Parts: sequence; C-alpha cells; structure tokens
Amino acid sequence: MDIATIGGLVAGFIFIILGILLGGASPMIYWDAASVMITIGGSFAALMVANPLSRVLASVKYAAITTRVPKLELERIIRILVEFSERARREGLLALEDNLQELDDEFMRKGVQLVVDGTDPEIIKSILYNELNQIQERHATAIKIFEDWGKLAPAFGMIGTLIGLVAMLAKLEDKSSIGQGMAVALITTLYGAIMANLIFIPIGAKLGDRDKMETLTKEIIIEGILSIQSGDNPRILLEKLIAFLPPAQRESLKQESGKE
Repeated sequence: MDIATIGGLVAGFIFIILGILLGGASPMIYWDAASVMITIGGSFAALMVANPLSRVLASVKYAAITTRVPKLELERIIRILVEFSERARREGLLALEDNLQELDDEFMRKGVQLVVDGTDPEIIKSILYNELNQIQERHATAIKIFEDWGKLAPAFGMIGTLIGLVAMLAKLEDKSSIGQGMAVALITTLYGAIMANLIFIPIGAKLGDRDKMETLTKEIIIEGILSIQSGDNPRILLEKLIAFLPPAQRESLKQESGKE
C-alpha cells in the first residue's frame, strides 16, 4: 500500500480540522447538506456529461491505483536484457525462445518473441511503440477524469456561492435567512476548493507519475530488445540501458557487471 496517498489525504483533513478548532470554531458549523449536494452531486453530474458513464464509474478503480506501490524493477529488467544479449551472441537469437516462459512481463515477452521470429527491426519498433502509445492513451483517460473533476468541483463551489447569495438577497427583510444564505454561499466554495486541491488534482498528478514510471519501464524494454535484435555487444547494451537510471543505480549495475 502507498502510505503517501492514504497518509496525505488523512493528514490533509486532520490539518483542516485542527485549523478550524484552533480558530475557536466547531467543525459542525462547516457541515451543510445543501452545499454537499451542490458541490459533490453537481460536479459528479457534470463529470457524467463530459465523459462516458463507464469511465466515470471506473474512477474508483483508477483512484485505487494510487494506493498501491508500483512494482518498479528497472535494475532487474536491465539484468535480464543483458543476459539475453549475452546468450543471443553465444547461441543465436533462436536460443532465447527457451527463456520466454520465464518472463513475467507480457510486454517484454512479446518483444522477445518478435525477435525470435526474425521480425524486421522497424516492424518490432512499430509494434512495441504502438502498444506503448495505447497504454499511455488508457492512462491519459484515467488522468483526465480527475483533472476534469478537479476543475468542476471549484466551479460548482462558485455556483453554490451564487445560489446562496441569491437566496440571501431575495430575503433581505428576513434577517434570520441572511446567515443561512451566507453559510451556503461560503461553504460551497470551501467544499469545492478542498475537493479539488486535496483529492482530485493530487490523485490525477499521482496517476500521471505512475504513467511516467510505466513508460520508462517500457522504453527500457524496447531499447533492450532492439539492441539484442541488432546484435549489440552486451556491454554496449548495458551502457544504453543504464542511461535511463539515476547515477547511483548506474554505478551499482556497472559494478555487478564487472565494469569497474
């Protein structure tokens, strides 16, 4: 579980409540059912207008992705690709077919199978990058849901503000209605700001980070497979792939490979 996601959400609400309490107010005065209906209900309805229903309903599944720590094994992937390169140079590309079932990464397995089948390098590159593009498109779809919601929530907060002001101005002679109208006017703006800046925009940003991580992994695999196909020296392959890694990880892999 990604503690940062859960902990960040919990800490955000705790700090908001503490701020209210330190200000000498009761949290209950910030509860307003009408404001909840306008901001949450209204923004969700607008989200359904802007996106297919299936995609909106899948937003819970998309959000759950941010609570799981991604299994990023770049060093392990590079080691596997270097080993494949060494074996291909010793025994030929067809020898890699024996290792296909050992690969748990479907994307890498497909790439190696294309190499074993003797597919043209340009076709391999086209197939793998097309699949990567489709993965990125699916990720972009999930990210867009939360980006849209992050824009709509504050907008419906402003709508609630206008509703509250209209209700207040319509009954200026009734002093008891002024407080209620102002409460709806201000609390809806507060709800919209919290929803957008603590929940939806951060979730969209974390999904974007997950997309970058997976894209990096796939790019390493593509570079490695194309290098194996072209018959590059394993040491050259290693240098190509460690360029994707931070300096500390590069040194670790070099030492393991006897480069230093």
